[in-house]
Amino acid sequence: MCGIVGAIANRNIVPLLTEGLRRLEYRGYDSAGIAVVNDGIKRVRRVGRVAEMEAGIAAEGLTGTLGIGHTRWATHGGVTELNAHPHISHEEIAVVHNGIIENHEAQRERLKALGYQFESQTDTEVIAHLVHHYFKAAGDLFIATQQAVQDLHGAYAIGVVSLRDASTMTCARKGCPLLIGVGTDENFIASDMSAIIPATRRVMYLEEGDVAAIRRDGIKVVDRDGGPVMRAIHLSELCDAASELGPYQHFMQKEIHEQPRALADTLEAVLAEGVNSALFGNEAEQIFSDCSAVLILASGTSFYASMVAKQWFETIAKIPCQIELGHEYRYRDSIPNPRQLVVTLSQSGETLDTMEALKRAKQLGHAYTLSICNVRESAIPRASRLVYYTRAGPEIGVASTKAFTTQLAALFTLTLAIAKAQGQLSVAQETDYLEQLRFVPGSVQHALNLEPQIMAWAEQFAPKNHALFLGRGIHYPIALEGALKLKEISYIHAEAYPAGELKHGPLALVDANMPVVVIAPNDSLLEKVKSNMQEVSARGGELFVLADLDSHFTESERVHVIRTPRHAGVLSPIIHAIPVQLLAYHTALLRGTDVDKPRNLAKSVTVE
Repeated sequence: MCGIVGAIANRNIVPLLTEGLRRLEYRGYDSAGIAVVNDGIKRVRRVGRVAEMEAGIAAEGLTGTLGIGHTRWATHGGVTELNAHPHISHEEIAVVHNGIIENHEAQRERLKALGYQFESQTDTEVIAHLVHHYFKAAGDLFIATQQAVQDLHGAYAIGVVSLRDASTMTCARKGCPLLIGVGTDENFIASDMSAIIPATRRVMYLEEGDVAAIRRDGIKVVDRDGGPVMRAIHLSELCDAASELGPYQHFMQKEIHEQPRALADTLEAVLAEGVNSALFGNEAEQIFSDCSAVLILASGTSFYASMVAKQWFETIAKIPCQIELGHEYRYRDSIPNPRQLVVTLSQSGETLDTMEALKRAKQLGHAYTLSICNVRESAIPRASRLVYYTRAGPEIGVASTKAFTTQLAALFTLTLAIAKAQGQLSVAQETDYLEQLRFVPGSVQHALNLEPQIMAWAEQFAPKNHALFLGRGIHYPIALEGALKLKEISYIHAEAYPAGELKHGPLALVDANMPVVVIAPNDSLLEKVKSNMQEVSARGGELFVLADLDSHFTESERVHVIRTPRHAGVLSPIIHAIPVQLLAYHTALLRGTDVDKPRNLAKSVTVE
C-alpha cells in the first residue's frame, strides 16, 4: 500500500526521492513527504499527489545527500499533513513506515510517561520516539533501531535517518516488503524496485526480522536474532521502459494490451519442453506424485483465478482442490493434511494475508508448498519449497489484468504437471492440451480486437449505477472478475452470481436500468445459460452477452452480443477475461475516474 524510498549519496538525492515516490504512485496513497538531513532535518509533506509535494520542495529549495520519502495510505488517523510521513522526534530522528503497529497505543502511553509529545494520530510516530529514546542512551542509530523494533508488535518496514549521524541510514522489516539498492558510493532503500530503478539494478532483499545500516560505502545487516548476515545481491530484471506508459493513455490500458506477450512468455517453457514437473523446482516430481490434494490460498483477483483452477484440478488431474481466502484461513481451525500441496497465489509476492496464511499452513505441518508469483525473490516465493514465476512484467495499474490471466496460465500448467505425475494425463491428452495452450496468446489478441465493440457497450454502462454479471461453471469466476473490475475503477456497484442462482434471489434486482452481462461460451452449460437469460428478458432486463463464434444468439434491441474467437475449451476463461477488463476500462474512462489509481484502493495489500 504505502511506499518507501531512501538514499544516501555524495549528490543531491532530493530529485531521486521525488522521482521514486512518483514511481510508487500506482500503489495507492493519499499524502506524500520527504525529509533530508542538511543543517537540521528539513521536511516537506503534502496531502494529495506527489506533484503537490514537489511544488513544496521547489518553494523551499530543499537539497540534501541523505534522506527518506514516503507515500501514505491512511490507516491510523485521517488524511492530513500532520499524519503524513516522515515523522520526526525532537528534530533529531525522522522515520517512514509501511504496515501497522498493533501495540502502538501501549507504546504511546509509555512514551508520554517518558515526556514525549505527539502531534499525529498515527501508529508511526511511536517508532520515531522509540528510536530517539534508545538513541539518547546508545549514541548509535543502528543499535537504537534494533532496540526500537524489539518493542513493536505487528507488521512494518521502516527507514530512519538521524541529524546526529548523517553518515548512516537504517531500515528494518517484518511482514512488509523492503529492499536495499546497491550503488557505487551510494545506496538506497525502497519498498518496491521500481522506485530506484533509475539509480541501480543491483538489489538486496531483506528477510523477515532483518535490521540494516546503510552507508555510502557499505551495508551491514543483522537477522532477527541480531547475528550478522550477508544477503545476496541480485540483478533486477525490471527495466526502466517497463514502467513507462509509452503510447497508452493509462497503465491499465497498456497492461490489458500486453497480455498476449505476457501469456506467451509465461507459457514459453512448457510449450518448449512439454509438461515437466521440473518447471516448478527440483523436488516437484516427488511432491506432485505424492500429494493427495491441493489447497490454494489467495485473495482478491487471485482468489477468482483459484476458483477456475479448482475445476481444472478436479476435472483434469482428478485431485481434490480446496480454495481459501488467506485472511480467513489463518484465523480458523482447519484439519491439516501432510500430503496436501499448499499453493499460494500472489502478484507481488508480498501480499500480507497470503504470506501469513502460508506461515499458518507451515505451522500446521504442511511441508508441500508452492508459490505462483510475478515478482522474483519476493517474500512468498522465498518461503516456499516450489516456485513458478509468471512473466507478466511490472503491473502498475491497481486493477489487476495481465497478472490475472498469467496466473490462470500458470495454474493450468500446474494442473497438467500434477495430472502427469499422478498418471492422469495420457500422451494424447498432453499433446492436445499443449496445442490448446499454443493458441491462447493469439486468441487473446483476437479478443483485444473487439475493443471498438466493447467501447460501444461502455457508453450504455457509463450512466448506470448498478450492473449484474452472470456465468456458469468455469466462467462464473470470470463473471466475478468482471464485476470486481467494474466496481474497482468505475465505482458502479456490480455483483456476480452463478446464473442458476437467479431465481434464488438476484432476479429481484433485474429491471430496465440494470444491465446484465452474461459470459456464455459454447460449452456444456450453454443451454442452461440461455434459459437464465430468458428469465432476465422476461423481467425487462437488458442483456450484454459475451459469446464465441460457435454460439448462436439472436440479437435484438435489448440483447447485445459480442463474439470472442472460437471456443477455447477449458482455457476459455482466459479469453473471456479480456472483454470484461476492456468493459470496465472504457466505462471508467467515460465516467472520468482515476483509472490507474482508484479511490480507497492500493496495489500491494501489505496490511490487513
